[in-house]
Amino acid sequence: MNYLNTSVKLFDHYKSTTEVFHYYGVLAIYALCRTAVQSGDEALKAKCVAELQRFPDHITKHSAYNFPSYRIGGIARSYALYAELMTDEKTRKYVDHYADEMLVAQRDEQGIMSHPYLPETQRIWIDCAMAITPYLLFAGLALKNEQYVDEGINQTLLMYDAFLNKSTGLLHQSRGFCGQMQFSTDYWGRGQGWGIIALTELMQDLPKDHAQYETCKKYFVDHCKAMLPHQSERGLWRQHLVLDEAPDSWEESSGTGLIAYAYGVGYELGFLGDEYKASFDKALEGLIAHCINEDGSTELCCPGCLSPGDGTPKAYVTEKQPVKDDPHSFAPLMLTLVQAERLASVKV
Repeated sequence: MNYLNTSVKLFDHYKSTTEVFHYYGVLAIYALCRTAVQSGDEALKAKCVAELQRFPDHITKHSAYNFPSYRIGGIARSYALYAELMTDEKTRKYVDHYADEMLVAQRDEQGIMSHPYLPETQRIWIDCAMAITPYLLFAGLALKNEQYVDEGINQTLLMYDAFLNKSTGLLHQSRGFCGQMQFSTDYWGRGQGWGIIALTELMQDLPKDHAQYETCKKYFVDHCKAMLPHQSERGLWRQHLVLDEAPDSWEESSGTGLIAYAYGVGYELGFLGDEYKASFDKALEGLIAHCINEDGSTELCCPGCLSPGDGTPKAYVTEKQPVKDDPHSFAPLMLTLVQAERLASVKV
């Protein structure tokens, strides 16, 4: 398989099914940008720019976004500025404006960015680590604003401290969605992925002399270690990771893609040992065999999922069922493929 060509095929199939926007869409465009940078293909870079130039004025109908940065392409626009795919003044102003907006966004009592429309509930959820930290990291590095970088780190570490179950090393998804100040009791697969992608991007691009670098590295390695025993025989992680709590938990593609991406990056950087490379290879094989179709369509993805039912493991497994071509699936699979290409072409 040509990994980068398959990544592009996934994106093109996604685009053929629906308009590419919102958080799962901008994450897919980000994965396309990573694909383009890895390939060095100027035409593919131009394709990324064209996708981002649709934002904000040529999207059919913007949603009521939890993060206003999605209006201008979110993490993809921020990364495009950092990677010098887009260096125009409009992009600089957009990225700067929405990074400033994040600095004053609604927060809970601990300082974690919280639900913007129901501030009295203090609802927080780990998905936000993906939306916040990479955006602020790339914005801060591109614009030479340390405050953006520091707040991106701060948000992810605060969320890990809030959601981490110390007995398992795994993350719960949310607080306040299944009862006032009540935590969901899940170990949702994509929830692990939403946390680890924030740390993965920090590990890739945060300067090593940053005061919080070693702390971020410890959080990253500890979470990777905790997830390793829960990989299935076919190489996938499940909708709910711990089978003892949810014996009917089904294999799931998007969480697998995000976790595998982290393992591949960690191995390349020398933070993770050979057992993680073996795990990455097994996940890649499983995703290709069971989740990526020849036409670029996808399988076994959890649809939108935020503390279903009473937020228990059973609810995550029974109230959600795997979906073909769900928009959450494409970016995680693309990122895994890009990292597979890096490991194949870069001496580790």
